[in-house]
Amino acid sequence: MKVLKFGGTSVGTVESIQAVLSIVKEAYEKGEQPLVVLSAMSGVTNLLTQMAENAAEGKPFDTDLKILEERHFEVVKKLIAVKYQNPVFTRLKLLLNELDDILQGVSALKELSAQSKDLILSFGERFSNYMLSKIMEQDIPAASYLDASYYIKTDSNFGHAGLNETLTTQLIQSLTFSHADKLLFVTGFIGSNEAGRITTLGRGGSDYTAAIFGSVLNATVIEIWTDVNGMLTADPRMVKKAFSLPVLSYTEAMELSYFGAKVIYPPTMIPAFMKKIPIAIRNTFEPHLAGTIIQFDSGCSTYPIKGISSISDISIINLSGSGMIGKSGFSGRLFTLLARESINVVLITQSSSEHSITFAVQPNEAQKALKLIAAEFELELAAGKLLMPEVENNLSVLAIVGENMKRTPGMSGKLFHALGRNGINVRAIAQGSSELNISVIIGKSDLAKALNAVHDAFFAELKKTLHVFCLGTGNIGATLFKQLYKQHDFLLENNDIDIQVVGICNSRKMVFNALGIDLGNWQAVLDEKGELADMGSFIEKMKSMNLPNCVFIDNTASPLPATYYVDIFKANISVVTCNKIANSGDYAQYNLLHETARKHGVDFFYETNVGAGLPIVRVLKDLMLSGDRILKIEAILSGTISYIFNNFIGDASFYEVVKNAQALGYTEPDPRDDLSGVDFMRKMLILGRDAGHAIESADVALGAILPEACLSAASVDDFYTELLKAEKYFNALKDKAAAENKVIRYIGKLEDGKVSIAMEMVGDNHPFYALSGSDNIISFTTERYKETPLVVKGPGAGAEVTAAGVFADLVNVGA
Repeated sequence: MKVLKFGGTSVGTVESIQAVLSIVKEAYEKGEQPLVVLSAMSGVTNLLTQMAENAAEGKPFDTDLKILEERHFEVVKKLIAVKYQNPVFTRLKLLLNELDDILQGVSALKELSAQSKDLILSFGERFSNYMLSKIMEQDIPAASYLDASYYIKTDSNFGHAGLNETLTTQLIQSLTFSHADKLLFVTGFIGSNEAGRITTLGRGGSDYTAAIFGSVLNATVIEIWTDVNGMLTADPRMVKKAFSLPVLSYTEAMELSYFGAKVIYPPTMIPAFMKKIPIAIRNTFEPHLAGTIIQFDSGCSTYPIKGISSISDISIINLSGSGMIGKSGFSGRLFTLLARESINVVLITQSSSEHSITFAVQPNEAQKALKLIAAEFELELAAGKLLMPEVENNLSVLAIVGENMKRTPGMSGKLFHALGRNGINVRAIAQGSSELNISVIIGKSDLAKALNAVHDAFFAELKKTLHVFCLGTGNIGATLFKQLYKQHDFLLENNDIDIQVVGICNSRKMVFNALGIDLGNWQAVLDEKGELADMGSFIEKMKSMNLPNCVFIDNTASPLPATYYVDIFKANISVVTCNKIANSGDYAQYNLLHETARKHGVDFFYETNVGAGLPIVRVLKDLMLSGDRILKIEAILSGTISYIFNNFIGDASFYEVVKNAQALGYTEPDPRDDLSGVDFMRKMLILGRDAGHAIESADVALGAILPEACLSAASVDDFYTELLKAEKYFNALKDKAAAENKVIRYIGKLEDGKVSIAMEMVGDNHPFYALSGSDNIISFTTERYKETPLVVKGPGAGAEVTAAGVFADLVNVGA
């Protein structure tokens, strides 16, 4: 036989009750001899509690009593044929009248004893089980109602009664003779003491009832039917990627349940554990799913852990002082005191020096514990041997659980790396020698972030989610969104990366969505749902959302975002930027940004600062990391200047080439912004710094392309007038180069720690000789690449390649 237990949500509505009866009927017709244990209808226990408390305070309870009656009568009217309804209504009405009489007595005495409260609460289970047995009786005449208070015998600890195992076992065993052919509907949650007074079994009481009956009757399985698909890897309300676990051991299930998993209450498993009876957690509303089997062994699993559980609100008390060192029995004295006063200690950790003990308790017990400690250790505190204990509130416990942990090295390292990278401070740590559980105490505000970060870290086959906040929706920003949208599924399937853009901001509006913004429709979302843009507010909202694996992308050319980078790093958020301003400002600022990112364990990627989509910064860093020594770097890092000199050949005049470049969109509205070489200088400055040199912009020797008259012209038109006048100067350069079979190039150099940029004439033996179009090129001469330099060449400008460079940086975050 097997035991089927259904919780309150499973018997909460007409529809759910029909689902329950369908499951029971199927089991009965298969010959599985089910015994059914039911909780009260959802919300009924709370309603009964409210009625009892109102009665004790002299408040009316008639309305609630009427609601109780209507809920149950509605089910009878809809699920029992009219000709069978009257006896059921009569029995329910008698129970309601009995409940009314008890409540009237409580109201008259203005007192609600624990015994009276247990009696009042018992009506919920008595109503539901009697009602469902009668509904089932229409299809299966063997269906019968059984009041468990006649069979489960307890002590008189009302509210949380202890089981009299011997007497209970004898009484339940008698059912095999007296009710052998019956389909029993058994009241969960309730028992009775030796005097026959109703008691309740406390939290998880109906599960406990099912386990008791299953254990005594040697059930093949105990099925707990609820509204979730088994026990999950984490709380699905906080971790959207949580999934059902097929198998757990009793120990794993108890650990997960102790630390917050609400599906089953740990003590309820003990009777099944003693008899090695499997417990199945199933979903009433999706009965075709297998759910989770809790059994004696853990089963085979590829996961290093089985789940991540948590207690959302906890307080810790820290007790320290020299009087504890070498003092035998101190811990026993402390925890005996707390146990005597029924203060439950959730977690304990002690330093190896014995100088301090930290333990966690429920927040509502923290002040009581403090007072008890102050009284018990009054002499030690007065003598200064102990410091006054400190309480820290607004904390949470996160625990990873799994029997495989003891066979897998690096579990602690992986846990703390996931927490540390996301800026989550650990206040206390506890791990038993069994290595079944590692528990940490963290700030309550970080719990959801921590759960998601740790879940991603341990369940490696799941996709790593990057939560992205994008600043700037111009050409590069819009192109990036297009690329991310197009590539999203490919990254999921082939790289296990799920990129969710959760915040977008431009100069006008900003919008947020923690579940991700639809990049196929981002413009409409921003226009319709966006709020007034404010850089400071955008950054603060990003930090307050406190999502794991966050990345801030700066696709602007504004100096303002860079002023926030340090604060962003301190919030443990990575930065990807195509904005050169942060890295090309003062060296002290450059150094501060890189040191802050390193200190907080986050990434600062800016490949597009130098070569748009070309892998230049990464190549330089890889060379240095691998121990190569940079001897010289030569580069052309301006697509505009590259185009101009590549086309300044033959009969073309410099004036015509510049005019044509502007017409094709290669230059800024004022071509001098490109031809001044300042942007090129910034790129070379960043390369020099990344190569390990403390260089300021003033240290860069910037050679001029244009005569001074062109640079100082009052307007663009005046600039072109002066450029025409300088035709002789430029033609002389071109002719000289042609005579020597060379070409003119504007080349940046880094050599011996010095950066220079100047026009040069290079021959066909130089790697820059054959450059064409608007391509960029860079040559690394190193100890390893001395005879033949390492050359990187390709498009160095344009929205597509720049956005692709940002994209490449993004997917490497956290890699």
